[in-house]
Amino acid sequence: MTEEPGEDDAAPEVPAYPDLVERIVNLSKRRGFIFPSAEVYGGFRSTYDYGPLGVLMLRNVKDAWWRSMVQMRDDVVGIDAAILSSPRIWEASGHLANFTDPLVDCRNCHERWRADKIDGTCPNCGSTDLTEPRAFNLMFKTYAGPVEEDATVAYLRPETAQGMFVNFLNVLTTTRKKPPFGIAQVGKSFRNEITPQNFVFRTREFEQMEMEYFVPPDEADRWFHYWLDERMRWYLDLGIPAGKLRLRHHDADELSHYSAATADVEFLFPWGWDELEGIANRTDFDLKAHAAHSGERLEYFDQSTGERYVPYVIEPAAGATRTMMAFLLAAYDEDEVGGERRTVLHLDPRLAPYQVAVLPLSKKDELMPLSRQVLGILQPVAVCDFDTTQSIGRRYRRQDEVGTPYCVTVDFDSLEDHSVTVRDRDTTEQVRVPIDRLAEEIAGRLRC
Repeated sequence: MTEEPGEDDAAPEVPAYPDLVERIVNLSKRRGFIFPSAEVYGGFRSTYDYGPLGVLMLRNVKDAWWRSMVQMRDDVVGIDAAILSSPRIWEASGHLANFTDPLVDCRNCHERWRADKIDGTCPNCGSTDLTEPRAFNLMFKTYAGPVEEDATVAYLRPETAQGMFVNFLNVLTTTRKKPPFGIAQVGKSFRNEITPQNFVFRTREFEQMEMEYFVPPDEADRWFHYWLDERMRWYLDLGIPAGKLRLRHHDADELSHYSAATADVEFLFPWGWDELEGIANRTDFDLKAHAAHSGERLEYFDQSTGERYVPYVIEPAAGATRTMMAFLLAAYDEDEVGGERRTVLHLDPRLAPYQVAVLPLSKKDELMPLSRQVLGILQPVAVCDFDTTQSIGRRYRRQDEVGTPYCVTVDFDSLEDHSVTVRDRDTTEQVRVPIDRLAEEIAGRLRC
């Protein structure tokens, strides 16, 4: 097994904030990133609602992935497949038979746990009186139509991948792509987890960012290593420190039934190293399985050589929600500015919910028209907040805490010199910028 970077597990990094998850949970609730779902009814276990800032940041995470995986390439296209799926898909893919976790019950307190995530002791009461492990299928089963009978059984998809495999011929025909090429998708998946945990890291409803990259069989290993490098580079480029990121290759006994090789991009969470994304060489398992069950020939015919073959598939599959959590954890910091303690999220501007906050120095009527004009100038180039409540110092601190890279202050001098003050979140440096150059200045900073 090889791991990179962050190979030395014997000397893990000492966390700056041992209660970091709790701090992020509190910040998320207080500032509108993530709320407990159905909170007015006491909540619903392991479900969360994304608030005004959370929905912006989650969209930014997905957009950054889409830009990297689809927009900036000419060999990958996107689809959006249905969430409800025929049972035949999951029979062919092996999910009905193999998509299980080992479940144990504590005979003392009657809590249920994943057997592979505990050490033989109940985390709730400490009892060792546990049942023998038994297989628990993670798929959510439902019924399509008004009558609940076997003929109407349907499943909520546990992954987005199968929608791309069963649309292989449709995409091949309509786009005229040839291997190597990819199909990408971002969307909801559902897994009936036995023990959801760690805030939004493991939940029953989550979003995935997956791509299936179809390649000639003899090129699979090369493309597998290519995507390992590409996906590591994406996280680093968006601000996760190298010391908190590693690539862990699976041992042979860990591999899924379809995989010839798999490696996980792992992040150093407060509870230890855990998976952000898996990159797998799925071989030709999926296309052949769906061909056998459907009767369709899911192949590629190379007209230039006369060769017909079933492509191998390299799959980078990331969790959008847990990736957002990792970015929040990596960005969190506390420092001192002017003798005052502040909390700050050092988010990359491409991920921050707001890129700019427009702050009138005063709520007096004479500043409002110009402040609104400045907001209108900036909105085409950045997602903006407009905040008039409390002192300017408190508003700076509030914007720092939610990760806003730049604050633009409109003061009474602005009425005379037609300039505003631009403040940098990370350095707290302030510079005066003419309003007629403001959009260009902010756009240039965001591009950097």
